Amino acid sequence: MKRTKYTRVLTDLLYEIGGSLLIAVAIQNFAITAGFPMTGFSGIAIILNRFFDLSIGLATIALNIPVALLCYRLVGRSFLLRTARCMIIFSLMIDYVAPLLPSYDGSRLLAAIVTGVLGGIGYAVIFMHGSSTGGTDFLIMSFKKLNPHLRLGTITFSIDVGIILMGGLLFRDFDGILYGLIVSYLFSVMIDKVFYGMNSGKTAFIVTSHGKEICDLIEKCSNRGSTLLKSRGGYRLEEKDTVMVVSNSKQMYRILQEVRAKDKDSFIILLEAYEIHGRGFSVL
Repeated sequence: MKRTKYTRVLTDLLYEIGGSLLIAVAIQNFAITAGFPMTGFSGIAIILNRFFDLSIGLATIALNIPVALLCYRLVGRSFLLRTARCMIIFSLMIDYVAPLLPSYDGSRLLAAIVTGVLGGIGYAVIFMHGSSTGGTDFLIMSFKKLNPHLRLGTITFSIDVGIILMGGLLFRDFDGILYGLIVSYLFSVMIDKVFYGMNSGKTAFIVTSHGKEICDLIEKCSNRGSTLLKSRGGYRLEEKDTVMVVSNSKQMYRILQEVRAKDKDSFIILLEAYEIHGRGFSVL
């Protein structure tokens, strides 16, 4: 039991180091060099660094301490301790490790894209192991607990946009605000991709009077299986077939074209499938 516990702690620590390094490189070697505002407490730390030449790592810790104390009861002891550990690792990475690596001083747009991709992957790796780099995560979780009716995405977006706007206005860099928003968007996209896997796709529900023919058509054009469900209209109570099919985005485009050509009266609902497991896809 103890060995398993130590193994889990060591695994979490390695992921926190790897994730923190990616975030530190994204900020230190791309965002700061490009000079655009960032989201979160890192964004505030960059503002303090630009105006007062304060260490970004130490500024991040200093900003987190009062917020962590205020939010302690809401986020819980376990989450707070893991976050404190990760916060220290991140501070060491951004102050001492990332500066040893070369910085990119080319296109600001390319720097924003790389910042969003690297940082998003880094945050996702840390979040997946139940930790956090602190900062606005404390505020987001606290706001959510106090206002459960608010959407998590709305809270996160509001806080991030506020910090980006503050940085852009203080630096009088209006182009930088746009780059900061690009980074924020890429953060969310990459976190979703890592969290839910790269094996996402589309799900289609096709309501038709020709269920078996549609199933055969789907198999012929995409080599995908489908599920045939019996259904009934709510108004006329007519018996219908509902065909459910899951595929990647490219295959789904072909499937919909073929179905529309076969049955123009079909009723189609298309949904995002964020993660797909099973035969023909990834295996759990």
